[in-house]
Amino acid sequence: MIIITEHIDTAFSKLMYYLTSRNCVGNVFIIAAMIKLKKGRKQLNLHGWVIYNGYLEGNKFLDFAETIQQAAAEQHISIDIYRNDELLSVMETDSIGLLHIKQAELPHFAVFADKDIYLARQLEWLGVRLFNSAEAIARSDDKIASYQRFAVNGLSIPKTIAAPKAFHRTTDISATDYKAAIEQLGLPMIVKEAFGSFGEQVHMVSTEAELFAKIHDMQGKPFMLQEFVASSYGKDMRLHVVGDHVAAAMKRQAFNHFRANVTAGGTMQPYHPSENEQQLAIAATKAIGADFAGVDLLFGEQDRPIICEVNSNAHIRSMYDCTGINIADFMIDDIRKKMK
Repeated sequence: MIIITEHIDTAFSKLMYYLTSRNCVGNVFIIAAMIKLKKGRKQLNLHGWVIYNGYLEGNKFLDFAETIQQAAAEQHISIDIYRNDELLSVMETDSIGLLHIKQAELPHFAVFADKDIYLARQLEWLGVRLFNSAEAIARSDDKIASYQRFAVNGLSIPKTIAAPKAFHRTTDISATDYKAAIEQLGLPMIVKEAFGSFGEQVHMVSTEAELFAKIHDMQGKPFMLQEFVASSYGKDMRLHVVGDHVAAAMKRQAFNHFRANVTAGGTMQPYHPSENEQQLAIAATKAIGADFAGVDLLFGEQDRPIICEVNSNAHIRSMYDCTGINIADFMIDDIRKKMK
């Protein structure tokens, strides 16, 4: 039998009208089967990319991409994997594009597992729906900008003071510049660069001398000062938000460091977040405009959750190893629904 695919939607509509116009119980099962078949055909026609950074060491970024690809295949969605260095943005007087990629070869969507904002925006201008959007990734990557959005949305955060902008490194640092910050935040306090990953740019200082030494090291970089949440020393929780729900959560704990990151030697165990913790994680994700994110919460006094940070490109392998829950399945399901 030959099917002319460009007329299949018309034929489907006519047959649906014929079956529904006749009151027959058997037709219900035929209609249900047809709807399932049509949905499957649409899913097969959906094509996406996963993009990750080609310059980072290790295999966990490729592992993330392949996990997403496999989850998509199980939902009948084809996905190609690209490194960002394989997709070069081209700008001319009257057009933009990707080098050696034709417009017709662009995907319907892309899971953008990178912080290459220029490439992300180029893809959006070319009409590709990104998960997450370029703006959401940029907001997440800039921790000062993130905290500003959390604050204006009334979300629970540590008291935070953004350091004044310096255009270059300087030795002209006055103790009086940060005296008021010390009085507000106390010691010890957290010194955190605005841009960073895996907790590597987060420091705890216990004395004024340590603070000024760290500030001197950070000159020329945007950074912030934060109150130290002692009740969460060496422990936090990671909630992975997809859409309007928390798909999975784990508790992380370190026994010899104030940071609980697994990459810093912390351990992890499945965690059942309270309704309050879930709502805060979802609200934080929405505050930066993300479709999905890994939200790190601190354990505040009297069980009050406090936002530590929101990761728009959170890895999902650790969550799977800890809980047995594959976040990729939820991500693809969310993408499929939003791409209808």
